[in-house]
Amino acid sequence: MPLEQGRVSVLDRGFIFGDGVYEVIPVYSRRPFRLAEHLRRLQYSLDQIKLATPHDEAAWTRLIGELIARNAGEDQYLYLQVTRGPAKRDHAFPQQVTPTVFMMSTPLAPPDPVLKASGVTAITAVDNRWLRCDIKSISLLPNVLLRQLAVEAGAMEAVLLRDGFLTEGAASNIFVVKAGALYAPPKDHLMLAGITYDVVVELARQDGMPVHIRPIAEAEVRAADELWLTSSTREVLPITALDGQAVGTGRPGPLFQRMDALYQAYKATTMRGK
Repeated sequence: MPLEQGRVSVLDRGFIFGDGVYEVIPVYSRRPFRLAEHLRRLQYSLDQIKLATPHDEAAWTRLIGELIARNAGEDQYLYLQVTRGPAKRDHAFPQQVTPTVFMMSTPLAPPDPVLKASGVTAITAVDNRWLRCDIKSISLLPNVLLRQLAVEAGAMEAVLLRDGFLTEGAASNIFVVKAGALYAPPKDHLMLAGITYDVVVELARQDGMPVHIRPIAEAEVRAADELWLTSSTREVLPITALDGQAVGTGRPGPLFQRMDALYQAYKATTMRGK
């Protein structure tokens, strides 16, 4: 249905408690990007909040295909949200309630070439979120506030630090480049396991880049030759200034150029069939 015709109960637990999870899936040439991995992460999030999935993988795949077909544009991004459903307000799980499923499509534009050529700016911020950041929860107020800090500072992203170590961005994963090697924090309860994060690690290893997955200290972030942010809709972007200080040379670095080429080739061959 048209977006303006969509209706959800004001007693929906997603509205009252933020009791739900979501996924964002890019679509290239009408093909959902890494669909199996996105559905696996959605199932993980549902399992972690003890919410039975309303659809199996085949049904999700059918619904996603229908949503893509009903919307114009070769490239889209899909938003899927599942909440525990409408119920009398009570913190405890309600019984015999039907989950609410909301899905929408939005046109997907490629990252601005200017941002790839010049890089983006970021600030650092204390990661004051809860301890289950591995769940793709709709309760995103801490991320919203952290991202707003970046906006108010004239930056694109906030690079989050917890107890002296890098976790992720407010709405992205963060990679560090030093001496020709790629570093990334381990996937644990303090960060969301990004689908694009996985693609970048796979492409780097296939190309022979040294890749190290381990805790990354704040000092290493600040001394990086290159910093990247990655997400489903932004793909891979270079961070060229952090807290007002140049990252490396202050320009997108050679490993970013290499990774961007690898990523675009992956999209062209795997997603567009070129």
